[in-house]
Amino acid sequence: MGMWNPWRGCHKCSEGCKYCYIHKGDYKRGVDTDNIVKTEKFYAPIEKNKKGEYKMKSGQTVYVCFSSDFLLPDADVWRNECWQMIKERQDMNFLFLTKRIQRFMECIPEDWGEGYENVTVGCTVENQSMADLKLSVFDDLPIKHKDIILQPLIEGVDLKDHLKNIELVVVGGESDYNARPLNYDWVLAVRDKCREAGTHFEFRQCGTYTIKDGKKFTLNVRQLCSQAKKADINF
Repeated sequence: MGMWNPWRGCHKCSEGCKYCYIHKGDYKRGVDTDNIVKTEKFYAPIEKNKKGEYKMKSGQTVYVCFSSDFLLPDADVWRNECWQMIKERQDMNFLFLTKRIQRFMECIPEDWGEGYENVTVGCTVENQSMADLKLSVFDDLPIKHKDIILQPLIEGVDLKDHLKNIELVVVGGESDYNARPLNYDWVLAVRDKCREAGTHFEFRQCGTYTIKDGKKFTLNVRQLCSQAKKADINF
């Protein structure tokens, strides 16, 4: 697994952003998250060592813009260079998540066609209104590999007819002292829809406050992923 953040910073744009870990971390460090800046690692995928070999190893999945959003309008001037690097590194798979899927068609390169084989796009939604709005767009976009990310999930969501051609659905709760609770019944409902559709499902993390069998549990941040794994409901 690799990480590539060609720029950093982001703007809150939906209810799911309310307790964003990036904004919280930047606030503690006195950094303005709304200031979008190009990073020193911008050219990381094509950097080479003295032997002329790529520093980023072949065959890995590279997580893109996990400290921002790849479709952020502020980054329009830089994105084409990123697409060129992604196209050059056909030996790696690039994965990015976005809350701005409505901008997708205006952000793709001219030769995108039906999509690059080495690019996976995850559409992030947190409640039913965002699912209805964004997934209706996501359904018809020319993308070879699609994921749906329900994280943080802040209410029950019915994916209805949005699972066609989806490779993976990820569910996770919110992690913050003020976090909105995650009801385990919501997780199971999504899991059941995925099972019916034959779509891979992953319960990635519980919420700081998780409700199960009518009881509210408070979990330490270090327990969120391990407790979700113990549920053993991934497939």
